Amino acid sequence: MSDLITAAVAALNERLDGSGIDGIAKFVIEDEGSIIVDGDGARAGDDEADVTLTATRETFEAIIGGEMNPTTAFMTGKLSVDGDMGKAMALGSALA
Repeated sequence: MSDLITAAVAALNERLDGSGIDGIAKFVIEDEGSIIVDGDGARAGDDEADVTLTATRETFEAIIGGEMNPTTAFMTGKLSVDGDMGKAMALGSALA
């Protein structure tokens, strides 16, 4: 597992404040790996998910760091979403 994935899991769990989300979301970070977010919080993994969000390392770091709104990233084509848009919106709200 890459250092980015390890740091991202910790950052996501901090941002989610232990609440997790309803359903399963997967962040795919190009050339790095993937992270699962569910009711238990965030963890490294590549499980099946209700929604998959894909971004470059730079975009993902900006979202996690609070420098880029997930909705803005999606609207500008920097974040792609495949699957349940409602779950993506819920995760985006939790991270904003």
